[in-house]
Amino acid sequence: MLSINNLNLQYGRKHLFRDVSVQVHDGERIGLAGVNGAGKSTLLKIMAGEMETDPGIVSRASWFTVAYLPQEITIELTSRSLYEEAETAFADVLAFQQEMEQIGEQLATLPPDDPEVDRLLARQGELQQHLEGRDVFRIRPQIERILFGLGFSAADLDKEVASFSGGWIMRLLLAKLLLRKPSLLLLDEPTNHLDIESLTWLEEFLLQYDGAMVIISHDRSFLDRVTSITWELSLGRLTVYKGNYSHYLVEKQQRLELERAAYENQQAKIRQTERFIERFRSKATKARQVQSRIKQLEKMERIELSETDRSIRFSFPPAAPSGRDVLTLKGVRKTFGDRVVLDGLDLHLQRGDKLAVVGVNGAGKTTLLKILAGVEDAEGTIRMGHNVILSYFGQHQAQELPGELSVLDTVYHGAEEMTITQVRSLLGAFLFSGDEVEKKVKVLSGGEKSRVALAKMLVRPANLMLLDEPTNHLDISSQEVLQEAMAQYEGTIIVVSHNRYFTNSFVNKVLEIRDGRATLYQGNIDDYLARRKKEEEKQHSPQSRDRNADSEGKGTAVADKKALRRQRAQLRQEMNRKLGPLKKQVKTAEQEIEKLEERKAELEQLMADPELYSDSQRWSETSREYNALERRLERWYGKWEEAQEKIEALEEKVEV
Repeated sequence: MLSINNLNLQYGRKHLFRDVSVQVHDGERIGLAGVNGAGKSTLLKIMAGEMETDPGIVSRASWFTVAYLPQEITIELTSRSLYEEAETAFADVLAFQQEMEQIGEQLATLPPDDPEVDRLLARQGELQQHLEGRDVFRIRPQIERILFGLGFSAADLDKEVASFSGGWIMRLLLAKLLLRKPSLLLLDEPTNHLDIESLTWLEEFLLQYDGAMVIISHDRSFLDRVTSITWELSLGRLTVYKGNYSHYLVEKQQRLELERAAYENQQAKIRQTERFIERFRSKATKARQVQSRIKQLEKMERIELSETDRSIRFSFPPAAPSGRDVLTLKGVRKTFGDRVVLDGLDLHLQRGDKLAVVGVNGAGKTTLLKILAGVEDAEGTIRMGHNVILSYFGQHQAQELPGELSVLDTVYHGAEEMTITQVRSLLGAFLFSGDEVEKKVKVLSGGEKSRVALAKMLVRPANLMLLDEPTNHLDISSQEVLQEAMAQYEGTIIVVSHNRYFTNSFVNKVLEIRDGRATLYQGNIDDYLARRKKEEEKQHSPQSRDRNADSEGKGTAVADKKALRRQRAQLRQEMNRKLGPLKKQVKTAEQEIEKLEERKAELEQLMADPELYSDSQRWSETSREYNALERRLERWYGKWEEAQEKIEALEEKVEV
């Protein structure tokens, strides 16, 4: 368990933390929310011990280990290979194992009555205790599982760490933390450098992880799936909400309504008291009453309204409509030396299509957008439709911004049909408000420049937009402003983004690039992932292997048909034999789920009682039980779904 007690931190006149007290219990899954600059990353650094505080502010149990993933690279680039660097996560285990071996050798040479034997045996026992549960003999499989899950390949294992880009280094750093299996994972934007496949793998890994975690992320889908508690930092205060990010938004709105009512009541009382003081201040007969009311105001604990997401609406400037056929690609091929990135890509988009391009890092997503934007050349046919007006956002735009112009001037000069007020509203959505719009571009950070470049691109009338990771430097509220505008946009969009929640609501097609080939899927990201899952299950199913065998043996001999019929009959018998245990698993899971759901309802009823919160021990125990119960429910639902899917797959085979 880790606890923070009365944390206070102030920079100038800004209170970053005001009497923040909170605890992390074993197994809790916490999402840390708040506007940019609220102090989320600072809080994680304090919890990790990266920032010093006064003694007693942060405390944790002796057995409670913490691992921290920052947003920026903190790993020293050495000549070690990828595997060797990942193996350093087990440095303590390997050292204990080596010491165990040395003790074994020493004991073999000492006579039984030697006084040193007792000391060595005691140390051997301590080391054995340290090694328990660390699975020391399966270090390599553990390393490979994590690295491959995060997108590395077998060929990468022997490459030097220094040869990888920053994004891959961050993946390596994340892999090392996961391999250490700490009691508490502190993850600051862990999804920033992940593609959809590795992001999905990370979600599944964290869902099965036994330890606690506190996560900062601008990926709402990721938070919704992985977390079950939300901490919100606002005006220096930390508020705990039960539930994931979506639940937090609902409960926050309810709390804000109550807070607003209490604030307005208090303001009315203050105004009434101030009027009394002003009216009777000069009357001697009322002097005592006036002083009493002045003291009341001085002692009154003023209610502050929490920060709320800015209510900003943005729509793209209208552009002349394009023809019905917007874009046609035929046999597009792109190579870099001997490496084939795109091989024979065909694609046809019509007006109003909104396409997400997905694939692992390095698959060619950014390259495709650069080809369409004319930044890169390629073989094959690329034909734009009638009256297509293209606008492109890539990473290089940020470096090409004029440094001497202000943020406001940079965007306003590119806005043909927007007023300065509209441009200011747009910049507010991209986290530039008040005097910040007057900053010179040259003094902005890399992330701020990227936001300016995106805003500048969006104010230009266009009917075909190419967007490469547009949400990388946007918080969730800004993403939602842009997301809503995308959904209302009447033109055509091609977007590369690892943020599923952002793209899911407005795309209607998904293009997957894999090994140079492109496959088009109808629907949004959820539809694509569901289709991919079914395809992978079919590829690994016995039915698929049988069909492959059928295909290979079709022309061999007529006698094979009889053998095939016998094979299918045997398959049916085997499938029926397998159905029994699976149905039993389903029944067991349903019984357990029913029990757990009943207990969950009891706990929720208990937690709805305001008196529970006045007893910190009872609240802590109830909260822990509720969290553990939710994890158990998640696992039992997973078992039920897994067994049910296997039953359905087997029943399909029997019908065949």
